[in-house]
This record gives sequence, structure tokens and C-alpha cells, in this order.
Amino acid sequence: PGILAFLADTLLVLSFQTPLKKTNALIAQMGMTFVNAYVPSALCCPSRASILTGKYPHNHHVVNNTLEGNCSSKLWQKIQEPYTFPALLKAMCGYQTFFAGKYLNEYGAEDAGGVGHVPPGWSFWYALEKNSKYYNYTLSVNGKARRHGENYSVDYLTDVLANMSLDFLEYKSNFEPFFMMIATPAPHSPWTPAPQYTKSFQNVSAPRNSNFNIHGKNKHWLIRQAKTPMSNSSIQFLDDAYRKRWQTLLSVDDLVEKLVKKLEVNGELDNTYIFYTSDNGFHTGQFSLPIDKRQLYEFDIKVPLLVRGPGIKPNQTNKMLVANIDLGPTILDIAGYDLNKTQMDGMSLLPLLRGDKNVTWRSDFLVEYQGEGYNGSDPTCPGLGPGVTHCFPDCVCEDSYNNTYACVRTLSASWDLQYCEFDDREVFVEVYNLTADPHQINNIAKTIDQEILEKMNYRLMMLQSCSGATCRTPGVFDPGYRFDPRLMFSNHGLRARRFSAQFL
Repeated sequence: PGILAFLADTLLVLSFQTPLKKTNALIAQMGMTFVNAYVPSALCCPSRASILTGKYPHNHHVVNNTLEGNCSSKLWQKIQEPYTFPALLKAMCGYQTFFAGKYLNEYGAEDAGGVGHVPPGWSFWYALEKNSKYYNYTLSVNGKARRHGENYSVDYLTDVLANMSLDFLEYKSNFEPFFMMIATPAPHSPWTPAPQYTKSFQNVSAPRNSNFNIHGKNKHWLIRQAKTPMSNSSIQFLDDAYRKRWQTLLSVDDLVEKLVKKLEVNGELDNTYIFYTSDNGFHTGQFSLPIDKRQLYEFDIKVPLLVRGPGIKPNQTNKMLVANIDLGPTILDIAGYDLNKTQMDGMSLLPLLRGDKNVTWRSDFLVEYQGEGYNGSDPTCPGLGPGVTHCFPDCVCEDSYNNTYACVRTLSASWDLQYCEFDDREVFVEVYNLTADPHQINNIAKTIDQEILEKMNYRLMMLQSCSGATCRTPGVFDPGYRFDPRLMFSNHGLRARRFSAQFL
């Protein structure tokens, strides 16, 4: 079958259905919507690396958006790129492969080979140099730089990606199956909409859920340092950003429609799987954090995932716990590749898509993030000291060195739970019962049953050291789970003992 994957940039679940009406009609209503789809790291580069490799961040070692954090570094190119799912698709399954859009945030950096580097696995390569833009950018066209300016009719990146993709579908070989990955800049900043959409959604503002513009008490210090109530200027800024993000998505909606119609005209639509997802979510004012991602909460780690294709019944909703590490195994499974030959941590979604009965599925997965910070103080906020970054004019910072955490996100018949530990001097712990508290306002770490805490702590350590099949072992609330509390203290050393002494 043909395979087409659309990857949005920082698209949260709450904000995609209204601006993406055609995408919903053409993919979601014609296939399956996964309502519990997550990313193991709520930041662009680690998340995209997880999609490409099918691995958790601790196994692909991309920890942030910098070269030093392994984002598109020489080490990434040497160790991980030859084993991504597109490389296997092309080399082992005979697929012609096409990439257009944002690859990894530091792609094209001079210290990592510049735009002349074309990762293995791509027959046709149209990759954006570095991070999302809409105008005035450089593309690597099969390894050669092509500069674009700011003329809407020839340079607006979302439309350029659409035209390149349509050309591929027009002129590709009909003797090989195809895989396409289209990674749009939208709705990432700088949120530049197409001219015809600048007046859209004039009355739209960011959602005012119960966690909007409230103090994040009983949370990690980085959340507690946000100023509540937010200033009027911050609220206006995030509302404007939210509106512009929706405006940029209207061009993505047009792109999706053009490609689906082209597949239909070519007679290929019925034999093509189409995926639509995002690399992470986004927050706009939750717990008084202005705008960003990187946090452990649902609004940052939960993403849309829509799939249509052969054998998938229309208008389906699936509640299984899925993650972006599952996309690579799923696509390889569709292509007929033996997943036992890979080192991937994820699981193929194909049995779920086909509606197979008696599918054994995970009840938990790992979320992990390594915080970023500057050695020096932020010049606009000198009172905060070193170690923080992404600080807004009101001196609310979105990240720091010790915003480093790992979580187990559990979803089973009996529990909808998130358990998180921070790697800091406090060994700070956050636990949320999302059945009673879907907006994660109340940290119940000090009131939840101690046995559950011990089991979740142990499960977290298991997942943080997992690889391949061991990442798919039964979770705490699976019938097959086995827990020996003695292992917490005999096998895992200082970290577990320190946690138990200070908290349990």
C-alpha cells in the first residue's frame, strides 16, 4: 500500500478540529481517531526522533533542540539515522520515499554537514534548514540549497510543500510503492498565516479551562514561579498567538485536501494509509504559563492521531493508549517488514486499525524530558539567576536545567493516572488522578496509597532502562504485572533509596 504521513508542529488536541474541517472529514471521518495518543517527550526534536526511530528518548539520545542535545548531530547521523523506519522502508521494502518540510530543529547546521547532508532512506528530499518558518527560509533539495523569499505566491512554505508533494504524486514511479512524510511548519511560531486567512477566527481566544490562569500549587518550582494572575499583556499575547495558530492551519487543511484529491484522481486513495499527527502539544495560559510546551501535563504531551486506509472502518474512535514511538513500527508493519528485526520500543497499531479482537495492549508508557537552561542569567530577568530559559517579558520562565523529569502515564480499566519524578535536589513528585481531576490541578502525591506509589516508582525505573521488547512488558495495572518491593532497593542503587527516604 501507499503511505502518507502528515506531521504538524506543536498542535494540541483541543485546537485542531475547528480549523482542520477538511482534514477531519477526509481522514478522521473516513477512518480511526485515537483519543489517547501521546508523545514521550513534549519537545520538537526529541519527539521527531522518537517518530523516526520508534524509540524512547533514552534510547535515541536526542534530549533537546540543540546540537549538544544530539538534535541532528553527527552522532545522531551515525548511530540512529541508518536505522530509522524510512531507511528500512527504502532499503528492505522497496519503497520510494519522499520527505518535505521540517525534519529536525538543527538540520542543516554547518557543524553537522549543512544542507548537503541527506539522511539515508529518502529518495526525494525537500527539508527545511533548521526550525519552522513560513517565508525567508532555505530548503535542502536533495542536498542542494534553495533559497526562498517572501513572495506569497511562490514562497509560502505550506503551499510550497503542497506543490512539491503534488508533483511527486504526479511523476513518481508506478512500479514501486510510495511513502510520503509532509512536515508542515504550522502551527508553530512565528504563526504567519496566508494572506487570505489573516481575518479568520477574529473572535477566537485560547480555551479558558479550569487550569487557565491559576497558580500551580503543589507543583514543581518552575510551575510555581509563574505569576498569577497573568498580566493583561500576557493574556492578549497568548490569545493572539492562539488565533494566528488557527489561521496557519487553514493552509494545512488545504494541503491535506489537495493531496487526498490527487490520490483519488490517480486511483490510489483506496490503497493508501494516511496518518495525521503532531510532534507535541502546546499550552496557552494553563497554570499561568504563557505559551510553550516541555511540561509533563496533558496539554503538552497529548496529540491528535487520525488514520484512514485499507481495512479501516470509517468513523471509529479508539481509546487504547498509543504513542508516537508506535508510528514507525506501524508503517513498517503495513509494508510487510518483520518488526522482530528492529530495535524499536513501540508497537504496531495495525491490529487496532483493523479491529482485530483479543489484542494485548499496553496500559502505560514513559514520558521523559531533560530540561534546558543557560549558564548566565537572562538579561531581561537578572533576579532569577542562572539556569533558566525561555523567559517572557513578565519574567515567567518556561524551562530550566532542573526541569528534568520522568513519568509513567497509566490508562487502564481501573486507573487513569500519571506519576512523575523530578531529577532535582527535592526529588519532587507529582501524581494526578485524571478520572477525578482531568485538568491536573491537584497533586495527590502525599495522599495516594503508598503501595501504589512504590509500584509506580519501581515501574518508572523499569521503563527508564527499557529497550525494545522490555518497553512493552505489563504495566502496574495489567494482570500480568509482578512487583517485588525488595528489587527497589537491591538493584537500583542510590536513586531509589534517596527517593524512598525523602518521600515515602
